Amino acid sequence: MAKRNPEVTARNKKINELTEKLQDMQDEVLKKTGFENVHSLHGKIGGKFDQFIDIKTEVINSSEHFISLWLQGYENDLLSRGEYVENSNLYDTYKLLQDHPVFRDYLFVFLERVYLRNYDALSKKRPLIEEAEIYIGQNNANYGILITPRFVNGSWENDKSEIRHFKKQYWSIGHILETGFVVPNKNDRMTFRDVPDYLNFFVNVLVRNSGSKYEMEIAELYRDFVLDHPRPENIPLLIPEFRYEGIDVVHKYRLDFTIIEPNDLNKVGFELSPWSTHGQLTGVKNMTQIEINEKAKSNFEKEMTKHKNYFKKHGIFSLIYTDEDLKNTKNIFDDMKKYLEPKTSARQLKLHILDDFFKKDVTKK
Repeated sequence: MAKRNPEVTARNKKINELTEKLQDMQDEVLKKTGFENVHSLHGKIGGKFDQFIDIKTEVINSSEHFISLWLQGYENDLLSRGEYVENSNLYDTYKLLQDHPVFRDYLFVFLERVYLRNYDALSKKRPLIEEAEIYIGQNNANYGILITPRFVNGSWENDKSEIRHFKKQYWSIGHILETGFVVPNKNDRMTFRDVPDYLNFFVNVLVRNSGSKYEMEIAELYRDFVLDHPRPENIPLLIPEFRYEGIDVVHKYRLDFTIIEPNDLNKVGFELSPWSTHGQLTGVKNMTQIEINEKAKSNFEKEMTKHKNYFKKHGIFSLIYTDEDLKNTKNIFDDMKKYLEPKTSARQLKLHILDDFFKKDVTKK
């Protein structure tokens, strides 16, 4: 049985406390404002947050941040009405908020609860549309990882309108349990019952096909790390064979492993480069020293071009491990663990706007 996420538990406890606080204030607020009932009251203050805030692009890190954006959006809406502002229901509510401190207090508690109830959708950085699908794997054994996959006209795509509402951490174990892998150009998916089921596929199918003993050792270390973790579904995916050209069958490059950190969507690549496959020259018996040097230079340029192109196209910075590093893959995995531990944003913004917002006369320019 999966362990309960302490952050979610604490958030739910806070939501319940705020609900009790609102209930204690409701009778006085209704009396002061003249609203008939709680439903009518909440209709005036609760249905506007996506009108006042660009929730498709904003990443909102705290309830204070959310409230300040809501207030700024409220003010902008009022000011945009110009001389007609006093004819709007929005202005009537604003005047009530100006006149009754208890209503203002109620609003702030209400908005804090709105934020906490929608925390996952509002606090996550969302990937750009073009970055919301990736493809991995060997030729003829490649898979896609999408966020809100749907099969349309013979191919897979994301339902763009639902990306923001995706409940799991992007590019995490929980993500792959939710969506599975899509099979390119076929209305078919690889899905997984639970975390061990996915990890078994990861180690014995995805990574085993590479034929690299180093990749297998790291895959097994990752499997053990996930299985021992108290919140395995929050751990970022260790993505094998990230394909530079995406779905194209004929591709230029693949990275051995990639991690996309769920909170900030930073990408880090890990390339295992033993001399035997990435540097050793063959067929040089009848070559001159100049020709050997040119061949070595060409191989080096090709390898460096690969990493530069990944950075330019996908924003992936790659760590490269050579033979000396590969003597101990545990040390390499220790580097990876720095990017695998789930993180929670701790950024809090000052709510300076609260002090004077309801002192303004929005009928004056």
